[in-house]
Amino acid sequence: MHTTESKNEHLDDKNSQTSTIPQILITPDRRAQEETAETVLSETKETKPQTEKSKHISCPPQGILNLIITNGVMSLMIWCVMWSVSGSEVLPGGNIFGLLIIFYSALIGGKLLQLIRIPSVPPLPPLLGMLLAGFIVRNVPFISNHVQVHTTWSSILRNTALTIILIRAGLGLDPQALKNLKRVCLRLSMGPCLIEACSAAFFSHFIMKFPWEWGFLLGFVLGAVSPAVVVPSMLLLQENGYGVEKGIPTLLIAASSLDDIVAITGFNTCMSIVFSEGGVISTVLSSVRDVFIGVLVGIILGIFVQYFPSGDQQKLPSKRAFLVLSMCVSAVLGSQRIGLHASGGLCTLMLTFIAGTKWSKEKIGVQKIISNTWNIFQPLLFGLVGSEVSVSALESNTIGICVATMSLALCARILATFVLTSFAGFSFKERIFIALSWMPKATVQAVLGPLALETARVSAPHLESYSRDVMTLAFLAILVTAPNGALFIGLLGPKILTRHYDPTEIKLQLSHLEHH
Repeated sequence: MHTTESKNEHLDDKNSQTSTIPQILITPDRRAQEETAETVLSETKETKPQTEKSKHISCPPQGILNLIITNGVMSLMIWCVMWSVSGSEVLPGGNIFGLLIIFYSALIGGKLLQLIRIPSVPPLPPLLGMLLAGFIVRNVPFISNHVQVHTTWSSILRNTALTIILIRAGLGLDPQALKNLKRVCLRLSMGPCLIEACSAAFFSHFIMKFPWEWGFLLGFVLGAVSPAVVVPSMLLLQENGYGVEKGIPTLLIAASSLDDIVAITGFNTCMSIVFSEGGVISTVLSSVRDVFIGVLVGIILGIFVQYFPSGDQQKLPSKRAFLVLSMCVSAVLGSQRIGLHASGGLCTLMLTFIAGTKWSKEKIGVQKIISNTWNIFQPLLFGLVGSEVSVSALESNTIGICVATMSLALCARILATFVLTSFAGFSFKERIFIALSWMPKATVQAVLGPLALETARVSAPHLESYSRDVMTLAFLAILVTAPNGALFIGLLGPKILTRHYDPTEIKLQLSHLEHH
């Protein structure tokens, strides 16, 4: 009996020990966690119908409806403040009213174009929607009667937009990339632009009956490539690893800024020749004088901005961006006021390039502020350009002749780009891609196209017909090449360029290493 009882007691002790093991494992903290989890689940179950109800019925409104109402009230208050300051200028027919209508119409046009998404097709640039919005505002009878912007206002705004483009071009120049790709970059930035300018002068002389000086002026308007289309597309390819091994995205980003510099310089020189009253020799000498003054002043101001403000000050990017913007806008607008038309742009480029070499990595903060400023002026620029084109003023055969001239000059540019990229280590397919991606036109055409028209209206009304054709060609060049160029880059890039790395695989490898 004693043995059996002891055995039973021993078994009871084992059972008690085994029963206590899970009790030990289930600590009070864990029990508390389970209880809190149960309470959270019960609370979420209780609150789910309430949140679903609040999604359907919310007072005051939330989300997109709240955003629409807020932006609408902000726009109304901007109008009220301007009305209280300027009075009739913000009423229909006034300059501020016209600018506000064009600005908001261009913003809406750009947003609507961004909403158009076609599967396996890259998105279209929003600047195309801005351009079409301005065109619609001008050519709808009821709206066009009340939307009027004085030429002086539009000229100042377009020149300010040109200044911001030049600032971004100067800050975007990478000295190291220029050193590594200096031969190909110089060929790609100067060759296609000059060849297209000469081709456009030749074809416009025989097809559109332009004088030679007007032909070259038109050629430099058409000769610039658009960084607003090329740079974002190339950055997207670079992020996905296409063409990185041979530096194709870096090459095209750097060359696009230099290409614009060549086009703007050539345009200013042709403008001074076309509208000058003296001889050709005196005009060329005055252009050389303007170039020398612009480069010298730009170097001096660039060295000044390198050291002022100093690196120990607070809000350094904001102060540098303010100095750069104020100096460059003053240089561009002031040089035109005193008659040194070619000096302002070169001064801006030299100032920003020299200042950017000293700032190195700190340059990114200044570039962000400048890009935010460009986001304000971009709708105004393309909206105003679209509003300059009137369907009623176009002749029946003008559009066909303009498209023929532009197409022939563009074919010459594509062929020249293909030839100039030879012996640079690129394959046949890569040269085709570079040639086709070097065709989009937008920002520089939007700025330079109306300049000749405004100058002719003021100083030479008998030349207004030529300048209006230049304006029409600039509009058509943006309308045709900007979307097609973006589509060519987005569709052909992944198919033609070799992929150096896959970003998704790199992210998976990094996450795998973090787990280990």
